[in-house]
Amino acid sequence: MSTLFPPLPEPPRRALLEADLPEGEPWGWRLAALLLEAEDLARKLLTQGLSPGLAQVIEDELLALRQRLHVLRTSDRLASFGLRPPLPAEVAALEVLEQGDAQSLLHLYRQHGYGAFARHSAYLFGGRLEAVPNPDPVSFAALVGFERQIAALRTNVERFLEGQPALSTLLYGARGCGKSTAVKALRTAYAARGLRLVEVLYPGLDQLPALLEVLRPLPHKFLLYLDDLAFSAEDPGFHQLKALLEGAVYQRPANVLVVATSNRRNLINESWADRPDPDSTDPAAWDTLQNKLALADRFGLVLTFPPFDQQGFLRTVSYLLERDLDDATRQAALRFAQEGRGFSGRTARQFADWHR
Repeated sequence: MSTLFPPLPEPPRRALLEADLPEGEPWGWRLAALLLEAEDLARKLLTQGLSPGLAQVIEDELLALRQRLHVLRTSDRLASFGLRPPLPAEVAALEVLEQGDAQSLLHLYRQHGYGAFARHSAYLFGGRLEAVPNPDPVSFAALVGFERQIAALRTNVERFLEGQPALSTLLYGARGCGKSTAVKALRTAYAARGLRLVEVLYPGLDQLPALLEVLRPLPHKFLLYLDDLAFSAEDPGFHQLKALLEGAVYQRPANVLVVATSNRRNLINESWADRPDPDSTDPAAWDTLQNKLALADRFGLVLTFPPFDQQGFLRTVSYLLERDLDDATRQAALRFAQEGRGFSGRTARQFADWHR
């Protein structure tokens, strides 16, 4: 039994039925997947490197896998179990399985990662990291009228991908104006260059240090995406995000960048009661207020998405319907927006879905 790679279920054909395999001879793909599923081994190699003793054990077990592959291919010849093309990580893993050594296995993990990181480009984190098999494929073309904001956002992310200094980014503006779409479009545009999108849900905020340690040794570039932020001053999530952006004991990895969206410029739910008496002589009262408002200042790049006007709304509807608007469609779209939904990108998409 292997001490490094997961075992195949018994009987072996069951492993084919349970797996999502590429097109082609199935046994090679299924055993190659064991290399990508060896998460403990991958993390050890990525964080500690390859020692001589570990290299010897890896090569012994690679040899055993090759012998198992030969037996399966000769004794149970099967046609393709998959219909999709292989992923780059799968092709690389098959090459290591068939003819690689310990050093090539280390190179596999350094190029493609392991587990879900080798197969997916979007994840949810609410305390536990979960892959998103079918992420929203939205593109920047769906955002009409925000060319300046999109250009700045893309320039910053391209610097991040190239290993240059990049800034934590806050996108703020009216609801439905395209902030979240812009962030998701980054994954669509740059996944092939190694960009990965991790949406951090509120329950995951207090587990951020653990998440960063998982992401730190991986070869990909990760956007930590925090959507629709709004905190109360006493909210522990406020302090976790503040520490992530600046001032934590732990160091944020170089392959992690924070992108957040909010309807509030200052990210804090404020009331008049929160404001100190203007005549107060207590400096601590004003210091507390400034601490609340300082969170947004920790984002180096702040992009404003103003509300849609009528013209921008109709342009977006035209794009989504993929045609010029005739007078009847134009009037129907305006009525749809004026019935309480307002002019926004979200309303434009809702109208386009309803009108098709």
